[in-house]
Amino acid sequence: MADYTGLLAKEVAADKLRNINAVCFDVDSTVCQDEAIDRLAAHCGVGEAVAEWTKKAMGGGVTYQESLAARLDIMKPSLATVQKCIESEAPLLTPGVAEFVALLQSKNIKVYLVTGGFQRLVLPVAKALNIPETNIFSNYLIFDDKGDYCGFDKERFTSRTGGKAEVVASLKKTPGHESVAVIGDGATDMEARPPADLFIGFGGNAVREKVKNGADWFAMSFAELIAAFND
Repeated sequence: MADYTGLLAKEVAADKLRNINAVCFDVDSTVCQDEAIDRLAAHCGVGEAVAEWTKKAMGGGVTYQESLAARLDIMKPSLATVQKCIESEAPLLTPGVAEFVALLQSKNIKVYLVTGGFQRLVLPVAKALNIPETNIFSNYLIFDDKGDYCGFDKERFTSRTGGKAEVVASLKKTPGHESVAVIGDGATDMEARPPADLFIGFGGNAVREKVKNGADWFAMSFAELIAAFND
């Protein structure tokens, strides 16, 4: 493996990954190179203001629900704007993620997308990685009959701080999900361990020191994780 960083010894972390039942991936700045909410904000003409809130959320400076509500209040994205954002560009996948997901799936390791992003924006990512829609945990925007934004579903796990831990806890009650790993770049991902059995911080797109210092394994590329199956 490449130069290793993590709280666990690399052999221990690699062995845990090889023997995991399911992997929950964050999407923005992990599976994808960018932050979809920032891309949507740019389509709404408020990119800079929303990007500042995104930094606060990822760094753990505010609760996730505060950040999500604040960013959506700034954007107020219409259904038409969301659709335009989806159609304007294909998902910008992080190098190596498609190969890593395919490797996990070939070994019958279940793959989930667990994200504070929005369902409509996550669906193309899932499709590109052959991940079924039923394996997505994300936020859901609510629109009125005219297609104007009128809120988000506050009952979704990922709409609040600690929500990713709730997803993992829920999955672990399902047969065949006795051991679960979480891979992500942000503080909300690190919050999921425990109950997750392994937290892999991902720094290939953004390095957040809090996450780097608290991860069982901090990986800078998906090639590093693929190599764990070949060692």
